Amino acid sequence: MKTKPDPDSLLGHLLELRNRLLRCIVAVLLVFIALAYFARDIYALLAQPLLAVLPEGTSMIATDVAAPFFAPFKLTFIVAICLAIPYILLQVWQFIAPALYSKEKRLMAPLVFSSTLLFYAGIAFAYFIVFPLVFAFFTSVAPEGVTIATDISSYLDFVLKLFFAFGLSFEIPIAILLLVWSGSVSRQALAEKRPYIIVAAFIVGMLLTPPDVLSQVLLAIPMCLLFEVGLWLSRFYVPKADDSTEELQQ
Repeated sequence: MKTKPDPDSLLGHLLELRNRLLRCIVAVLLVFIALAYFARDIYALLAQPLLAVLPEGTSMIATDVAAPFFAPFKLTFIVAICLAIPYILLQVWQFIAPALYSKEKRLMAPLVFSSTLLFYAGIAFAYFIVFPLVFAFFTSVAPEGVTIATDISSYLDFVLKLFFAFGLSFEIPIAILLLVWSGSVSRQALAEKRPYIIVAAFIVGMLLTPPDVLSQVLLAIPMCLLFEVGLWLSRFYVPKADDSTEELQQ
């Protein structure tokens, strides 16, 4: 007769991890199925910042035979993952919560929520602020006689890269709070390294964005501002105390 694995054993943890991963996959697939019918509309919405600045009489093109079919569904799948992030983070939280001290639970819960909002804020900033500026700049500097006709797959890869770069960069305040709270670095040490961090922000902007100065600056400046926000908020977080005498919450 088979016995149920002990939830505190390694096998029990692995089974729980498997179950939560399956839940995340099912959640993403359900959202994708719900959005699949609107795949073309979703891609049209994504293409709007570029279409709005294209010269009259021009449009996007598809150089790959299957691109008109696969590009919208690829985008829809990425959107499904983004929309399912709150549920995915909930599963992660429920998996790691039993191993946290009560003080850590009180800190991590709002950080998980705020990190999700910041990631969405980064995507929104890229779509509403960065894209109109970048695409208007690109189309305005095209040499005379050159017809702008962007491939839909290349455009999708371009915007997804920017979405990831800005979504990730907007997590800087969370990273700073975790570093200060855990005692890995002090707030004063971070403040003293401000000049190096500013230089690093522009380097990261150069690496994560397309090879143009405008995109680099539009990413680096928010990163510097978010660093200052995280530095200011870190004053409210005391470095992690010695929790060796605390009991784990069951």
